[in-house]
Amino acid sequence: MMFRKEHGKVNVTSLVERVSRYAVVMRNEDRTSKPIMEALIQGLAPLPADARHSVTFDRGIEFSAWKHLKDGIGAEAWFCDPQAPYQKGTVEHTNNRL
Repeated sequence: MMFRKEHGKVNVTSLVERVSRYAVVMRNEDRTSKPIMEALIQGLAPLPADARHSVTFDRGIEFSAWKHLKDGIGAEAWFCDPQAPYQKGTVEHTNNRL
């Protein structure tokens, strides 16, 4: 979730596992991709390998360093199709509730 720029660079990354609805929410101090990917690696590393096979992102530039996930935790990265918000409905619903 990106906040208005007048609130600074702080933003939140949220991930939701589709079946169990287990949510991981992380505060990011920066909007650039590399620190976000490093935070994802640190946040997901404690989970069992079966729970982190792949991650699906929207098409934001904050996820451009996605290749680091494979090296960091062995997770594949996928991206939603353009103009297909239904492909990320669970995380959007969770963001709305947050």
